[in-house]
This record gives sequence, C-alpha cells and structure tokens, in this order.
Amino acid sequence: MLNLADDVRTLTARLVDTESVSGGERALADMIEQALSGLPHLRVERDGDAVVARTELGRAKRVVLAGHIDTVPIVGNVPSRREGDRLYGCGASDMKSGVAVQLRLAAALTEPVHDLTFVFYDCEEVDAERNGLRRLARDHPEWLAGDFAVLMEPTGGAIEGGCQGTMRVEVIARGERAHSARSWMGHNAIHEAGRILDVLRAYTPREPEVDGLRYHEGLNAVFASGGVAGNVIPDECTVTVNYRFAPDLSVKDAEAHLREVFDGYDVRVTDAAPPARPGLDDPAAAEFVAAVGGGRARAKLGWTDVARMAELGVPAVNYGPGEPTLAHTRDEWADLALVDEAERRMTEWLTGGGA
Repeated sequence: MLNLADDVRTLTARLVDTESVSGGERALADMIEQALSGLPHLRVERDGDAVVARTELGRAKRVVLAGHIDTVPIVGNVPSRREGDRLYGCGASDMKSGVAVQLRLAAALTEPVHDLTFVFYDCEEVDAERNGLRRLARDHPEWLAGDFAVLMEPTGGAIEGGCQGTMRVEVIARGERAHSARSWMGHNAIHEAGRILDVLRAYTPREPEVDGLRYHEGLNAVFASGGVAGNVIPDECTVTVNYRFAPDLSVKDAEAHLREVFDGYDVRVTDAAPPARPGLDDPAAAEFVAAVGGGRARAKLGWTDVARMAELGVPAVNYGPGEPTLAHTRDEWADLALVDEAERRMTEWLTGGGA
C-alpha cells in the first residue's frame, strides 16, 4: 500500500522496494490506482498496467506529467538502502524518484493553476511496440490531451529538451559452411563479422547542434550471435547495432545512414523510435524553462517519450530528480535532496508561485 501523505523521500523508497521490472508492473500499478482513487479531486482511469489521473477544474490550460513505472531487471539491488542523502536501488533514478514526485503532486495539488493529468505507464524500458504510453496514445489519445507535458525522466534536476531517436538493426555477415577440419573449403561468417566491428571501431559519431542544443550520437554493437556446432565453419553471423541519432534526422534518414555505413551487408531494422526536436520556442515550454530551470536547458542524450507526446501534438520537455548517468547501473542511486527540490519547484510552478 502507498501512503501519499508520506514525504517524497519515504515514498521513493517504497516505490523502489516494490519490484516492477518491465512486464511485471501489475502490483505497483494496483498500488498507484488504489492510492489515487481515494483522492476526490482526481478522475482515475486504467488501461492494462497504465494508470491515468486527471483534475477537471475547467482551467484554461492542461499540463500532462508522465512517468514510467517499470525498471530494468534487478541485479541484487532491491530492496533499497539509504546512505545519507543517497537512496540506492533499482529504478531509484530511472525513474521512481520522478514517479514519487508525481504522486506527491497528485495528492497535494487540489487547486493548481492548470488542469493536470498524471500518467503512470508500463513497459518503457523494452521494445517500442510494448510501450504503455504508445498503447495509451493508440487506444485513449484523449487521456493524453494537453497544452504542455513534462516527462519526469532522470535529468539530474536540469531541463532537457527533445530527445534522440533510437534504431536497432541486425547486420548480417554471410559465409559458407564447411567441416572445421577442412576450414579452407568454407568461409567463416564469424570471422567476416570482424569487418563489421572494424566499421564500428572507426566510426566517428556526429555532434550536431539542433535548435541551440548540442546532441551527441552513438553507434554501437549490443549483441553478436553466430555458430552452428563445434565442428562446423558457420555460414552466418549477426551483429545487432544500436544507433542513437539526433533530432535533425528522421527514422527514414537514420535507416538510410546505416545502410550506407554497412554497405555490402544485409541490414534489417528490428526496432525504431523517432526523435523529438527541443521545441523550447513553444510558449508553454519557454515558461517552464524560465520558472523551473532558471532559463537554462540542455539536450536530452537518450530516447524518451517526449517523442510520443510530440507525435500527439503536445510540446514536452524532460525534467526529473534522477541522475541519468546512473540509470540501469547496479549501484543506481537517487540524490534525495534533488527529489525534495523537484517537488518544491514543480509545486511552485503549478500553484503560480514559480511563474
């Protein structure tokens, strides 16, 4: 059970202690739904393991605050432990500290200056087709309608504009089978795959500036597979490559680039999600940057669901108390002082005190 009267530090620890690896969010979604359903100022809806709560105060504008409740697989880092202002545990930074801030705001803000929509969704850390926000956008787009959105992704307390696109491709090296005792009669596909790795080692990623923010791309092998048997020269080896590309490229542009980079090889796209431009010239985004970020913002080096909101026509930014460089690590931790600060800044902005 979640007690939304608890302070945000206690609530963060409670969320971390509730395991919610992608695909296993049901228990946490149940707890969130139960806690929010007891608040008379919110209308609560649910789809699968995604929970959406909305105020209906008739305000002129609506702000969407969204965060995913799933984590990457646990590696002996649950339950949480606290050392001073650091809370250690799976998902502490990515992004249960941000979700804790959302829950505290949902409970406390009964008279915000804007109508609010709180979105808690599943399966963000896995393939795009399983993403809970994608499902909501497809099946209940009206639940996500708004004038501006904040994704409470880990940003270290900074405002991060836009996001990079991501694409995974399989690059296939081919050979010819033979008995390993007569290897010269075949062509070893695993050896051939070494040329693919040579291409990756020699690759220089772009660092383009997009709408005033500097992005840093990445192209890396993330899996390699091949082999038939211990006495067979393999005729196929697959290298899975992940491309993180800046928002001046489309998914189509990214695919064309990878086919050029790996010219001569069979390239198969297995997963892709589009980027989002910073959009900080939007009045709502500019107001948020001024009120919460002190007029400063930087590029988001990673993919987030700001891209999903952009597809729905809702300008969005990333802002959360988690530390992005700690995401997905064994020793992941959240700075509880930043969690306190995020709750304070968001409260001031949404009650008119930070405008």
